[in-house]
Amino acid sequence: MEEMFVILTGTSLIIFTMFVAPIWLILHYRSKKQVSQGLSDNEMHMLQELAHKEEQMAERIKTLESILDAESPNWRERA
Repeated sequence: MEEMFVILTGTSLIIFTMFVAPIWLILHYRSKKQVSQGLSDNEMHMLQELAHKEEQMAERIKTLESILDAESPNWRERA
């Protein structure tokens, strides 16, 4: 029974070493390379769009708050 366990363990180690470990290392270093390169042009464009939309929403919120302040001065206390 112990011989069978040793054979299975050895076989598993060989399979891991030949197939899993190289794929794992390739994917690991590929992801490290992508992280070190920074944002792509598409990602940078999307980030700029989000920043622009955030500025627009902040302006709208200020406008809505000023309208609420004028119409209902105590609205902040009720919220």
